[in-house]
Amino acid sequence: MTTLEIKGLTARVAATEDSEPVDILKGVDLTIESGQTHAIMGPNGSGKSTLAYVVAGHPKYEVTGGTVTLDGEDVLSMEVDERARAGLFLAMQYPTEIPGVSTANFLRTAATAVRGEAPKLRHWVKEVKEAMSDLDFDPAFSERSVNEGFSGGEKKRHEILQLDLLKPKIAVLDETDSGLDVDALRVVSEGVNRYREEENGGILLITHYTRILRYIKPDTVHVFVDGRIAESGGPELADELEANGYEKYLTPATA
Repeated sequence: MTTLEIKGLTARVAATEDSEPVDILKGVDLTIESGQTHAIMGPNGSGKSTLAYVVAGHPKYEVTGGTVTLDGEDVLSMEVDERARAGLFLAMQYPTEIPGVSTANFLRTAATAVRGEAPKLRHWVKEVKEAMSDLDFDPAFSERSVNEGFSGGEKKRHEILQLDLLKPKIAVLDETDSGLDVDALRVVSEGVNRYREEENGGILLITHYTRILRYIKPDTVHVFVDGRIAESGGPELADELEANGYEKYLTPATA
């Protein structure tokens, strides 16, 4: 059993030469265990993506208080690559293009880093082909540069392909449903569900809309407003948010 525990987490956008620091996270408490799916929903600018990036170790953000632990180990003291090896994974809202680096090389290098040794080539080729087939991914994409020229749906499928191959303990999915048509949403959702079932992985799913929650059933839904969790409940909470929005959670300062 794996546990990601976030206690009293506060963070801000680090100061630059041109700007002052801005407080974003204002005391986040959240626990995710193996096999659980937690959905975070909230208005734009509430800090949902900041939470994802802070857990992953993005240098743009400065942690000012609280703790993040994975099976009792201090995540905040780890470098980004150490977090990945420890079992954390982030599927980005806006995946980066990496010209000149083939998808095949990228995936095998990432798997080698996470697993601690290079996968045997014959087994690896079979593993990648099966994973790409499950995601309706044309095998020709493996020879293309990472995300370069990919459509929005292809970029998101590539994120879930990494999830399938790297097999993390906890996956943070930042608006994986954005920009997907109905068919791509179904394929991506099936990939996430497969990961949960086969790896017993814990999932933190950040989304604006309930449509992905029709395919990926959350155990708990959290309302995220003004840098903190304002309310938590079962799947029915997502339907309430879809019907009524976030108005009752917003103060005049955050509306």
